[in-house]
Amino acid sequence: MSNREAENRRGVFVASLLALFAFWSLLAWAKGDPSVLPGPLAVGPLILQEAASGELFVHLSATLVRVLLAFGVAMGIGTALGLVMGQSRRLNQWLDPWLVVFLNLPALVTIVLCYLWIGLTETAAILAVALNKIPAVTVTMREGARALARDLDDMAQVFAMPRLARLRHVIAPQLAPFFASSARSGISLIWKIVLVVEFLGRSNGIGFQIHLYFQLFDVGMVLAYALSFIAVMLIIEAVILQPWERRAARWRLA
Repeated sequence: MSNREAENRRGVFVASLLALFAFWSLLAWAKGDPSVLPGPLAVGPLILQEAASGELFVHLSATLVRVLLAFGVAMGIGTALGLVMGQSRRLNQWLDPWLVVFLNLPALVTIVLCYLWIGLTETAAILAVALNKIPAVTVTMREGARALARDLDDMAQVFAMPRLARLRHVIAPQLAPFFASSARSGISLIWKIVLVVEFLGRSNGIGFQIHLYFQLFDVGMVLAYALSFIAVMLIIEAVILQPWERRAARWRLA
């Protein structure tokens, strides 16, 4: 991507966000009741207030740690399952019904069952989130394994390429776009489920704070905490995930 294209992309992104905030301000003005729908100028100071007290960063970090742990577990297990299912037709026939069941199992049911069976612990929280994402990762990586070019693998074998080198130079580049796509879509799903997990059974985190202020009917603070974490995830998306996905798919355009 050229510098001009990158600048245009950033410009559109910023303009789109500004339009969203303008639309939010218009809705708040039309409603005329800050207790029901406060505008950006009312929520902004609340975010700064929580940041100054340190409370915002405590809960942001707790949620972010849960997101990263669940993300790592889901990507690791889902990738392994997807690869073996994509390469083994018989194993895929046996595991595909399981995959369909878990794909259609509501996240709320998984969370509640994990809390009931394991208890209101960090282990239950991370497991509940990971279980909701593993099937989606598995499906994507299974398609990636099925799309592997057999002729490239045959060529690597003819030239007696070592197994590690074959994995690095032949298999990994073909799987990278599928892995990057799964990671990018997965992180957005995982953090939303983490908030539900915290809402239902944790004593800290953004979801816990949203639950607290929900009980107090404080819409402004609910928006303040929600928007703070959305901002963090937007930064991760723009700085890490989008460039990674473009880099992973670059070889296809060469």
